Amino acid sequence: MDLFEASKKFPKEEVYSLTDQARRSSRAVASAIAEAWRGRKYEAVFVHKLNEAEREAAETQTWIEFAAKCGYLTRETALRFHKDYDEILAMLVTIGNRPKPWLLAKSSPPL
Repeated sequence: MDLFEASKKFPKEEVYSLTDQARRSSRAVASAIAEAWRGRKYEAVFVHKLNEAEREAAETQTWIEFAAKCGYLTRETALRFHKDYDEILAMLVTIGNRPKPWLLAKSSPPL
């Protein structure tokens, strides 16, 4: 949400490019995590969605770098956003590498 708020100040000519891409990828991180969480019944689905969130987080970092280099974000703000995404990426990698504790227990079929 912080990136979304900051992107409101990006120039109007960026609305269909940098602004849209940064917003889209940052939202995709959250939605992929939500999908992973709901897919915890199946390890492959869970890990796949975590990997998707990872890719989107890395893409978001790229858009943050572009925004900073274009002068749309201050260096301090861009560094803070980048650090936030580094933390998100670290969590995603950690969970993705050891998904078992996060998976739902398989239930027995009814008798």
